[in-house]
Amino acid sequence: MDADAVRELCLSFPGSYEDYPFGPEVAVYKVRPPASAGSAVEGKMFAAIQPEQRPLSLSLKCDPALAVQLRAAHPEITGAYHMNKKHWNGVRLDGELGADAVRDMVEDSYDLVVASLPKGQRDALGWSRLAP
Repeated sequence: MDADAVRELCLSFPGSYEDYPFGPEVAVYKVRPPASAGSAVEGKMFAAIQPEQRPLSLSLKCDPALAVQLRAAHPEITGAYHMNKKHWNGVRLDGELGADAVRDMVEDSYDLVVASLPKGQRDALGWSRLAP
């Protein structure tokens, strides 16, 4: 998966947008529910990537218990650089992990962030967590 595919995937989720709060070299993907009248809601980050970095690496939010399991099973997954390593994984996109696995981790990151939003904001996004 290349940087363009990551961008397309991240922007495919409801309420997602691209931001550059750390400068022009780091694309940050956030989710923001539709603004209600007179309110501005800051988005919450669910992914970050430096598109020009090689090897390409994607930072994704992750449940701490799952993060430990993923890191143990896949050498291309580590604690994310410059992030809280308990909650963020760095995923090296060198072709060792399949695109489906990367897509699942991006979706899980998005879902984890949206699940932390107030119910009204989740509803505005049209999001609902499916029962396991």
